[in-house]
Amino acid sequence: MPTMPTRRLPDDPNLDHLRGQAKALLKQVRGGQSSALADEFHPVQNLADAQLVIARSYGFPSWPRIVRHVELVDHYSRSPHRQSVGGPLETPEQRADEFLRLATLHYGQDDPARQRSARELLERFPEVAQSNIYTQVVAGDLDGIDFSAASTEGGPFRWEPLLYLTYSRLEAPHQLEIARRLLENGADPNAGYLWQGMPSPFTAITGVFGRGEGDQPPHLHRVELARLLLDAGADPNDSQTMYNCGPGCPPPYDDVHLELLLEYGLGRGDGGPWHERMTTAHPTPQQLLEDELVFASWAGLLHRAELVLAQGTDPEGTGTRHPAFGGERPYELAAVQGHTEIAELLRARGAAPLDDVHEVYAAAMRGETPDVDAELAARAVARISHLPVRAAEIGRTEAMEPLQRLGYDLGRLYGSTAPIHRAALNGHLETVRKLIELGADPELRDLNYHGNALGWAEHNHQDAVADYLRGLPRGTGTR
Repeated sequence: MPTMPTRRLPDDPNLDHLRGQAKALLKQVRGGQSSALADEFHPVQNLADAQLVIARSYGFPSWPRIVRHVELVDHYSRSPHRQSVGGPLETPEQRADEFLRLATLHYGQDDPARQRSARELLERFPEVAQSNIYTQVVAGDLDGIDFSAASTEGGPFRWEPLLYLTYSRLEAPHQLEIARRLLENGADPNAGYLWQGMPSPFTAITGVFGRGEGDQPPHLHRVELARLLLDAGADPNDSQTMYNCGPGCPPPYDDVHLELLLEYGLGRGDGGPWHERMTTAHPTPQQLLEDELVFASWAGLLHRAELVLAQGTDPEGTGTRHPAFGGERPYELAAVQGHTEIAELLRARGAAPLDDVHEVYAAAMRGETPDVDAELAARAVARISHLPVRAAEIGRTEAMEPLQRLGYDLGRLYGSTAPIHRAALNGHLETVRKLIELGADPELRDLNYHGNALGWAEHNHQDAVADYLRGLPRGTGTR
């Protein structure tokens, strides 16, 4: 039977917890209580039935399949970000591990200063470069490498040598030749790991392209190194690369990764070994392209939308329905935010027109005050409650007053932040001015960092906005 999940499996699933859920379900049913899960997926008479229901509720066809998934997650899970730098350097092994922690990108304490520290460590202890195959590939010691160990896991992160090379951000000689030799000697071009058990693998390709949280730089030889990996059989349907170079990082964006992965078959095939391992927890090739179209439509990236649509991607597709985009269709995202060229492109490819609520949004974002009755206005405010935050984030100053008239409160927190925080962070001075004119309080603090609008502007070096906010009279915007 088709298995439609009703809930999402945690990123780092625990088998004992799943067993406990099955036992609790069985106890519930035997106690005479009704169970929506049992009603939907399978009658429960014994523990095996309960385990089947639990598996199906998470999108797996059987209990053995979900057990296998948890075992694979445990096998490939790594937490490199939890290894802090600055430990003792008393032994050669400690110095080698410290060098690798400093030189590589692992989405924890990543900072350019760490690479400088790695070079300083090499200057103090030159012999570190020859410590093992992992330090050799990072330091570029081509002549000293024993390539028979090309697929051996080790070092502080239990990575294969190829991962240390592709995640290294240290400028070193012979990187391409070392990668080629590793691949020729059995290194897996699809090598990767699950960052703290998350189902989107951090592969060698992911390391090459970088970006993601903290907007980390790509490898110095990203295109050439990526081609080496793809030519050797790396699957182009790399979900973490797509996230890191898309919604997982701030602008500016380029399409180098997308053009290259499309050239090698992104959006086609069976998804490769990682999709086979992660099954329902990992997006299909088609979903990856649909997710990219959703993101491009949201961010206003016309060329990226054109590239994805040229692959025959469904203009109505919503991919994995990432919560950041509210499950909206690409056309809705583009039209509402005023990305006119993308919206016209999507309509020409067959996207359905906007409904009445989205027409209201689009008018407001164009700076027009929608002429609607109270019922439609209430539906609009309820459906996308955070629209003022997005309008402020992209600097739609003209939308502020129409949104307020529609019924949105421009001065409140939406989740953890307010519109004025997002406008200040992104340097939209006129939007900040308009929000304050309409009653927003520049001293309002966000919930996560407890910063006011000035703090958000200073954090992102938005000097013009910061200067304006410092010059405001005390009490400005308070109501």
